[in-house]
Amino acid sequence: MTYLSEKLKEEKVFKDPVHRYVHVRDRVIWDLIGTKEFQRLRRIKQLGTTFLTFHGAEHSRFNHSLGVYEIVRRIIDDVFSSREEWYWAPRDRLLALCAALLHDLGHGPFSHSFEKVFHFDHETYTQKIILGDTEVHAVLRKVDADFPKDVAEVIAKTHNNQLIISLISSQIDADRMDYLQRDAFYTGVSYGHFDMDRIMRVMRPMEDQVVFKKSGMHAVEDYIMSRYQMYWQVYFHPVTRSAEVILNKILLRAQNLYEQGYRFKHEPKHFYSLFAGEPTLEDYLTLDESIVLYYFHVWQEEDDPILRDLCSRFLNRHLFKYVEFEPSAQEYVKYQELGELFRKIDIDPDYYLVIDSSSDLPYDFYRPGEEGERLPILLLMPDGDLRELSRESEIVDAISGKRRTDHKLYYPLDLLEDEKNDPQTVKKIKELLYRR
Repeated sequence: MTYLSEKLKEEKVFKDPVHRYVHVRDRVIWDLIGTKEFQRLRRIKQLGTTFLTFHGAEHSRFNHSLGVYEIVRRIIDDVFSSREEWYWAPRDRLLALCAALLHDLGHGPFSHSFEKVFHFDHETYTQKIILGDTEVHAVLRKVDADFPKDVAEVIAKTHNNQLIISLISSQIDADRMDYLQRDAFYTGVSYGHFDMDRIMRVMRPMEDQVVFKKSGMHAVEDYIMSRYQMYWQVYFHPVTRSAEVILNKILLRAQNLYEQGYRFKHEPKHFYSLFAGEPTLEDYLTLDESIVLYYFHVWQEEDDPILRDLCSRFLNRHLFKYVEFEPSAQEYVKYQELGELFRKIDIDPDYYLVIDSSSDLPYDFYRPGEEGERLPILLLMPDGDLRELSRESEIVDAISGKRRTDHKLYYPLDLLEDEKNDPQTVKKIKELLYRR
């Protein structure tokens, strides 16, 4: 028996609150789960700073990655296996399962905040881990010499098997189907729930992507609306965004101090390669949220008042307040005036007056001539024709191609209300903040 097809003597299961059980029979999958690079995902939260808004949101990238794997396994082994007209070669099946399991392998601590500050992409690091000198690479290479490259190409969406890519990365894929339900469960909201079993039953494999029987359109509509609600009620929650603003400013302040030659009481050794540019893979893999939070704790003792204050705010949930902000010329003039007034009372607006924007496109379809190809969701009609979802669904048509964007201005109310501040300046600041 080859490593590609090797099965465990006894099936392993993970008890899961979303899927009830995650089933593992393939030796390759079990070995990948046991690698140190995959185990590192236990120490990376799935939702970053959202735990400061929804206290149950403590779940990890490890949870989510197992969930995405399980959905893809069920689609291939349970749903598609019954389709006589479609055959999955053992190597393609394993390729899909491995890519599903490893798709988030390169996420850093607090994920998107780190990417924004240090200008790197987690998918790039996922590919580096898969192709580099790692335990994950060693496991994949045991399948065959080209297997790590193929897994990396699926995640990069450059592999020639577009069907496998669509299972993991499209407008309705295993990644989204897991995180919507998982994030809803751990945050305690009802928005992210939809009939995944129904969606899976109406899936049909085509040459380049998965399509859905017309009879299951309403389940797909429900999924689209669940995604829309989760983004605006959970992922873009203004309190979560406030915490992200502070997190970003901590990292920026630490980097600026490093570049200025500031002498830290607690040297940020784990951040040196990040501050200097692109970190090595080894340096990157040593970073997890326990390391970052350690530095935030000790930086509360630093001489720099800004770094000290921001770290205390993040750890003790003393977050910024916010007002709505409209990105107009008049509003930006007001923003500049606010910055000058902040400086008059010794509050640095670079760290304490922050415009933050959130934007989401719940569903769209490819329009020739426009940038960014969007793989549409296709419905399989009773006569065998394929129709793009929004052409059949009035609900989806109503939101298709409509990007919603929200802007807020964050500031520290407690610093404004400090008794040492000039009352007239504070009054003027509040007039500008609250005047609409």
